[in-house]
Amino acid sequence: MSIHRARQPPPGQTGGPAGRRARKPRPLPPGDTLFSPQASPARQEVERRSATLLLWVHQLPVWLPAVLAVGLLVAGLAVPGAGGAAALCGLAAVLGWLAVISWPRLSGQGRALRVVVIAAVVVVAVIRALHR
Repeated sequence: MSIHRARQPPPGQTGGPAGRRARKPRPLPPGDTLFSPQASPARQEVERRSATLLLWVHQLPVWLPAVLAVGLLVAGLAVPGAGGAAALCGLAAVLGWLAVISWPRLSGQGRALRVVVIAAVVVVAVIRALHR
């Protein structure tokens, strides 16, 4: 019989090295559905396929998606050639996905701004890829 017993963490704490408290899930935004009412079948499919990922991103710490986006931008601008272009294309893909998801709620000006930003990121990615 061993004299060492497995220590159980106190309630509300994980058994991780730092003994951090388990994080409670963030509540969903107000509203009665995640999906657009009276959406086209294509829009319904996009929303259905995106719902799980959106909920997962919503549970991340608030600052993490912004830090990851800035990291992709910095990597895209700092790494020469195809590596930088790939990081910028990844950023453009994420921004495009978020634009598609938010499109029904955007004003005309908001839609135009998102298209311009995504196009600018893609143009910079192409320039990075072509100029080694």
